[in-house]
Amino acid sequence: MKRRVVVTGMGLITPIGNDVNSFWNNIRAQVIPFKPITYFDTSNYKVKLAAQVEDFDPKVYMEIKSAKRMERFSQFAVAAAKEALEDSKINLDKEDRTRIGVSVGSGIGSLETIEREYTNINNKGPRRVSPLMVPLMISNMAAGNVAIQFGLKGKCTNVVTACATGTHSIGEAYRYIQYGDADVMLAGGTESTITPTGIAGFSALTALSTSIDPLRASIPFDKERNGFIMGEGAGVVVLESLEHARARGAKIYGEVVGYGATCDAFHITSPSEDGEGAARAMLLAIEEAGIKPEDVDYINAHGTSTPLNDLYETRSIKMALKDHAYKVNVNSTKSMTGHLLGAAGAVEFIVCVKSILDNYIHATAGYKVMDEELDLNYTKEAETSKEVNHCISNSLGFGGHNGSLLVKRFID
Repeated sequence: MKRRVVVTGMGLITPIGNDVNSFWNNIRAQVIPFKPITYFDTSNYKVKLAAQVEDFDPKVYMEIKSAKRMERFSQFAVAAAKEALEDSKINLDKEDRTRIGVSVGSGIGSLETIEREYTNINNKGPRRVSPLMVPLMISNMAAGNVAIQFGLKGKCTNVVTACATGTHSIGEAYRYIQYGDADVMLAGGTESTITPTGIAGFSALTALSTSIDPLRASIPFDKERNGFIMGEGAGVVVLESLEHARARGAKIYGEVVGYGATCDAFHITSPSEDGEGAARAMLLAIEEAGIKPEDVDYINAHGTSTPLNDLYETRSIKMALKDHAYKVNVNSTKSMTGHLLGAAGAVEFIVCVKSILDNYIHATAGYKVMDEELDLNYTKEAETSKEVNHCISNSLGFGGHNGSLLVKRFID
């Protein structure tokens, strides 16, 4: 028998708020954080804007000695995990920590470390490389540092599926609890790649917007879209078996009831043109949830603001939901956060949970000009009159990775 899995805590570090409440208030206010990059000189770069995390002080979340042994992506993960744990009100001193695990992924790890240490090799020689280079750089250290910080000794994994990382990390944590590998999981994603290499690399793929107008820079589903804005941050949730949550009297925010993971097996960067792989991921989540496609109220789309993604994802929604595709609300949180890469799916999952709690579906900010084939309801204005009971969060990653999570209103 598969166990029911519920959400009992949430934590965020984002370009529009370093906690869940600030983030959600700014989502509702349609705050646009896209500003000129300050981390490095962009004089020779076509891309000028990014969505940087501001006012982040790691010492607020951890001891300074620990912070110095982490790069920014790991610090973000620990900070978001701390908020999620505090939000869940779980008393770790009364728990069996061997039954609490971590599934927090990063799509890339630390480009900052690679850039800094490669410069040291070239300028000073290999003996001047930091002994902490590898543990600072590798992507699994986000999960490892979260586990170390909070003494969590259960299953500790790092899913890496590019921009689908956060979604798959939560999905796999959901599976662990369903089948008894853990009672509680901290799950999500984190990323910090606003670096010279990160911006140059994605620019070379023509994936990034070169707009200098913040209001027309990240405009998913709009005919004038021309790429995404690089963001950074982390999202972490506390997942628990329903039995465990009930036993400790936890507040339950929502229930995870479906997870679909598929591969396009089509192209290294482009989704499949007909949207078949992403459609299949949604249908797998719907089937597991035991609902019908017409029961879905809202889809938080991957919605990157790139020409191909938005078109092919629209096709996938039509393939999965048929006629109901025209009735469901679709939006993209990336219109306000930019693309957080490995953290995106986790942040957007939290948006789905908050949408259920508030019966509020945020607008796709900046959406103005309709594209002929993109003819769904992309939520031009926030939806406040609709009861939200079932949400799907979609993520698509380079390599053809597709992930869909289905979360529903909790009914005891």
